[in-house]
Amino acid sequence: MDIAQIIQLLALATPGFLIALCGRYAGQAYVSSLFGDDTARREGRMSFNPMSHFDLMGTLIFPLAIVIFFQSAPFGWGVPIRKDVRRYTNMKKGIFWTAFSGPLSNLAIMFLATFIFACIEVFLPNSFGFKMQMLSMIKYVVLINIVFAVFHLIPFPPLDGAQMVSAFLNYEQARKFEELERYTFVFFMLLWFTNFFGYVVQPVLLVGHLLINLFVGILS
Repeated sequence: MDIAQIIQLLALATPGFLIALCGRYAGQAYVSSLFGDDTARREGRMSFNPMSHFDLMGTLIFPLAIVIFFQSAPFGWGVPIRKDVRRYTNMKKGIFWTAFSGPLSNLAIMFLATFIFACIEVFLPNSFGFKMQMLSMIKYVVLINIVFAVFHLIPFPPLDGAQMVSAFLNYEQARKFEELERYTFVFFMLLWFTNFFGYVVQPVLLVGHLLINLFVGILS
């Protein structure tokens, strides 16, 4: 991939990546406040401003490396929201739904973007000069958000799926389960180099494309 293609991929896919990232943390900050802990809201995390969630490695270096070296859409992470679970009106429900709200937020964005894609595809005339670029950009929003949602449901610390599991464990069980976080780097390397992540992502991307075609078909 030459520099022009890299710039094009960054231009088309970066908005989808940032929307997925911000939607995930903003959703978690909002739900956490609903259960009684407004720590994340007070820290400005209920926001779609990327700088509110920025992590140097996860939001810049790692996604950029994926684009440059793997010619793939950016993927990464931001700073996790801070929670004081002692302030939750119902601790187990608060932990579970705050974690689950990340993937749910990504799925909500994905469905909204799918609808917008279909509206542009069906109702915007082909004579409009930037129609194809707009469709490509919105398609990345759809696909990146659905990948975010499914990936973060993996039940391995510190992903949302693991926090959802820990909500059903007692204190000792949760503490032992969270100790797996020390092996997070090894776990992610195994996912990457065994191509297990690819086996998970491909069906997810297929679902994304099917939803796009379904919405276009409904509106046509």
